[in-house]
Amino acid sequence: MKILVTNDDGIHAPGLAALRAALADLGEVIAIAPDRPRSACGHSVTLHKPLRLARVRLAEGGEGFASNGTPSDCVALGVSEHTGGPPDLVVAGINPGPNLGWDLTYSGTVAAAMEGAICGLPSIAVSVASYGATDFSAAADFARYLSGAVAKRGLPQGTFLNVNVPAVARQEIAGVEITCQGRLRYENRIERRTDPRGGAYFWFSGDRIDSRLQPGSDVHAIAGGKISITPIRLDLTDQGLLTGLREWNLQWPE
Repeated sequence: MKILVTNDDGIHAPGLAALRAALADLGEVIAIAPDRPRSACGHSVTLHKPLRLARVRLAEGGEGFASNGTPSDCVALGVSEHTGGPPDLVVAGINPGPNLGWDLTYSGTVAAAMEGAICGLPSIAVSVASYGATDFSAAADFARYLSGAVAKRGLPQGTFLNVNVPAVARQEIAGVEITCQGRLRYENRIERRTDPRGGAYFWFSGDRIDSRLQPGSDVHAIAGGKISITPIRLDLTDQGLLTGLREWNLQWPE
């Protein structure tokens, strides 16, 4: 089995190193990741400049590929014949910081798994629910376990798995829960500040409004110390509204 690993934190990120090591005995692992941090880049792709790919020596041993592109670009490159052809599985991470609820739309790590699904490959995104995470061992071990299960059972076309692991000691993890995507949003998102010359600039911040009281959601599972696995599909169509909208009988105005 050939496994493509990538992330949005850069080719030398410790989370990627932990993931690569954990998956090593499942098959051939190829690492293709951005040459610098690309957090919160979402599902952006590079259209207006050349994409480059360079072999790099990794600190933990072995080689990987660094790209000047986004995480989605890295998956597209990993599927191409220029890097040996399509893998059997795409695993993105391990991301320091949660990718829960609606926040996953911003995540480059989740976008990499999404790109894998677009390419018709079973794909997983893995995050630790702490921006200060330094210990990725539990998340890496679970990524290995889940990767083996996905390789055996497969995933439906157009679907990938978004995994979040609590930032607690391994023995404190309360279990695994299959979850829905929570409703996560922020108030007062843009903070106005003043630079030393008196000019205004703006900083994303805000207070989080989460769904801890929504049982069955990814946010609720993490709050309870459980690993969250959320199946995400590429089809964003609201089926309920689709039917209702047709009843509006909308016409091109004359």
